Amino acid sequence: MSELARVEPLPQDGSADHTVVLSVTGEIDLSNAEQVRDAIGAALPVEAAVLVVDLSGTQYLDSAGIAMLFRLAERLGWSRQELHLVVPPDAPIRAAIRITHLDTVITVHDALA
Repeated sequence: MSELARVEPLPQDGSADHTVVLSVTGEIDLSNAEQVRDAIGAALPVEAAVLVVDLSGTQYLDSAGIAMLFRLAERLGWSRQELHLVVPPDAPIRAAIRITHLDTVITVHDALA
């Protein structure tokens, strides 16, 4: 098994003033989905218009992780904030995102722009 998830801010070039980019690496599952959600929430300033969560380094995402992302998108929508995910086409979690139709609710990018 891989390590449990870590949430870390990624440096930005300053071109997207109201965009926050966070990287989540490791595994997101029932044992830590709430902690990942809380860490993402703590790292997101109120004034941010867009949150980009880079899941390129996430090796495992179970149903608790999928549900957490659905709820996070819903919560951000209430605050008029957008959630975007970065998941490479060959990532092990891409199939789970497609099968659960998470990509119809949250914009999914192949790479960080």
